[in-house]
Amino acid sequence: MKFDVTIIGSGPGGYVAAIRCAQLGLKTAIIEKYNTLGGTCLNVGCIPSKALLDSSEHYHQAKHKFKDHGISLESLQVDMSQMIARKNEVVDQTCKGVKFLMDKNKITVFQGMGSFLSKNRIKITSSEQTQEIETEKVIIATGSKPVTPASFNYDKTRIITSTEALQLKEVPGSMLIIGAGVIGLEMGSVFGRLGTKIDVIEFQDAVLGGMDDDLGKEMQRVLKKDLGFQFHLNHAVSSVHSDGKSVSLVAKSRKDEKEITLTADYCLIATGRRPYTDGLDLQNAGLSVDERGRIIVDEHLQTAVPGIYAIGDVVRGAMLAHKAEEEGVFVAESIAGQKPHINYNLIPGVVYTWPEVAAVGKTEAELKKESIPYKVGKFPFRALGRARASADTDGFVKILAHKDTDEVLGVHMIGARCADLIIEAVTAMEFRASAEDMSRYSHPHPTFTEAIKEAALAATDNRALHV
Repeated sequence: MKFDVTIIGSGPGGYVAAIRCAQLGLKTAIIEKYNTLGGTCLNVGCIPSKALLDSSEHYHQAKHKFKDHGISLESLQVDMSQMIARKNEVVDQTCKGVKFLMDKNKITVFQGMGSFLSKNRIKITSSEQTQEIETEKVIIATGSKPVTPASFNYDKTRIITSTEALQLKEVPGSMLIIGAGVIGLEMGSVFGRLGTKIDVIEFQDAVLGGMDDDLGKEMQRVLKKDLGFQFHLNHAVSSVHSDGKSVSLVAKSRKDEKEITLTADYCLIATGRRPYTDGLDLQNAGLSVDERGRIIVDEHLQTAVPGIYAIGDVVRGAMLAHKAEEEGVFVAESIAGQKPHINYNLIPGVVYTWPEVAAVGKTEAELKKESIPYKVGKFPFRALGRARASADTDGFVKILAHKDTDEVLGVHMIGARCADLIIEAVTAMEFRASAEDMSRYSHPHPTFTEAIKEAALAATDNRALHV
């Protein structure tokens, strides 16, 4: 069989690339090593974690806040088996949806491990058979895997990653989390809401490193206040061991070198992810990876070998599902002779804790480093009538605008519904709006969006109305 385009990997980047290729009239194939489509995001990442985040937040609200709303419950308890079963059903429905889209767009799906025989020939190996296909173009979209240092003794039982955490059939009494990034705080929130004692050990001296400093500080404050999180920042983990029933972790302070020993029922490794190119036999196509395991691509996402492209977590940039999707469309349209464009500065980042965290554009630290003059507009959620009505008063919206031109350079928010609110900032910045522009159009009252308008007013001329 011969195809115009073959995509290796069926995650958000891969399956979206396949759909767009098919829409453009290209004979398209997609190869997936696992039995279900959707990759990490749909199977053991974005979708299942959000299902558990929503379920656990419902329980937390019922236990701690319903009484304030005049709602009384008796014998409230967690049915972890049902919670996991619901999560699995959500995953199953979503993955079946991807299979439907493949069929609808007449995309040929191969189940098995794809590897290069040459730049235009792919071998597909499954438990049942081995077959070969020819292809004019290839898009590598094989995603990433959790980083599990050898000293952490990852055993998938007590010392786990998010993959195993999503399948726990019991609510742990205690859990150690190595890493205060997105995955660590999201999974920690799931179990913290259900009653698990959470200790977070982080190498850096900040929560959510890489995002604006104010977001990390507020997130740390809220998680300590609402869920009892204990943070051990600026600590390097030297060893993790399990006796089969519990876990012991040793870490050393990077400030005074004092050691601490922590014990818990489980330890979650959330120290990041690595590009996954294992088994692709890249050398057979004339490809190699850089020092971080990433496939090197040019501005068109084409590798050093003409006709072979790579997208998503296996290339440079943030490891985000929506970034991979944009790149999948970009490559498909490039192959078809179009002139697509991606503005990487305007790909938002979101953390699905509660309150949610979302950001787009430059941080204050980045603006200072680049010597760009800026001004700040900030507005707290506690000043919003809508936030008080729903008892979601933690957080703020922060807008960074150019000091001279007033162009919005970055928007950073933490609070209720920020995962959805951030698109207003993305849209405004895509059209190079000023802070005054964002303050001028009407926002419905009472809504959480009013915090954006007020922050824009604060940035424009320090004239927020409700503080």
